[in-house]
Amino acid sequence: MHSYIQDKLTAHLRHEGLPLVLLDRLQGFYMPLVDHIAMLRQPDTPMLLGISGAQGSGKSTLAGIVCLLMKERHGLSCASLSLDDLYLTRAERQALADEVHPLLITRGVPGTHDIALGNSIFDQVLARQPVRLPRFDKTADDRVAKEQWSEFAPLDVLILEGWCVGCLPQSDISEPVNTLESEEDRDGHWRSFVNERLLGEYSSFFSRLDLLLMLAVPTMEKVYEWRELQEQKLEQQRRVRGLTPMEVQRFIMHFERLSKWMLQEMPSRADILVPIGDDHVPLEFILHNSVSP
Repeated sequence: MHSYIQDKLTAHLRHEGLPLVLLDRLQGFYMPLVDHIAMLRQPDTPMLLGISGAQGSGKSTLAGIVCLLMKERHGLSCASLSLDDLYLTRAERQALADEVHPLLITRGVPGTHDIALGNSIFDQVLARQPVRLPRFDKTADDRVAKEQWSEFAPLDVLILEGWCVGCLPQSDISEPVNTLESEEDRDGHWRSFVNERLLGEYSSFFSRLDLLLMLAVPTMEKVYEWRELQEQKLEQQRRVRGLTPMEVQRFIMHFERLSKWMLQEMPSRADILVPIGDDHVPLEFILHNSVSP
């Protein structure tokens, strides 16, 4: 069985252009982790699993491997929805930028996602209905037409992965954390809007998750480094120009406040904590709260 699963994972990694070194973690990390998650699923009840982690931490990689092992090892149907695919359309974000704050034209922060759409997807999954998952085209900076969304039969497990999945609001946002905030959000209106969204609809949305898994990056410096690697990979795969290092720095400044906040407060709160090594490989998984082997 292990040989069969290893062959499946090898094919998956090659198809996704991922390093085969991840195969070394199959028996010591990925299979035990998925076994724990599958065991915690209530019989005949779909599970909503959240995977949280900063940019470049490997969320989509982990989600893809979890889905593969759920199917091949446990016979469970599984799909992954990126929080990125719930972005508001370009026109909707332009309206926010015009009406609330210019920084909201940049996708990513709480307030730039269609949470009503996310809740509708959760409702369909929990009702065991077929579901179509949206897709966002980052090259066009807009949502793909609904006719092109992927359709799935009723699911046993839906993964929601995203950089701010499970994020809590902050109690104090008065001091800027970088030059983007100090120069382009001097009165704090943008970060107040973001924080209010976390306190409201995002809190309700994330509370529907059955389990929260956090990929904990070593440092914020690694976030910048790995995000630049993502841009290089994008250029190679799609033959389009990625962000320059300076553009990556400005982009990540939009998320720096909450990324640092989550690294501070989420590790002790997440149901499953996965520290990531400097080599970009998950080290172990640590079970918290009510999660037990």
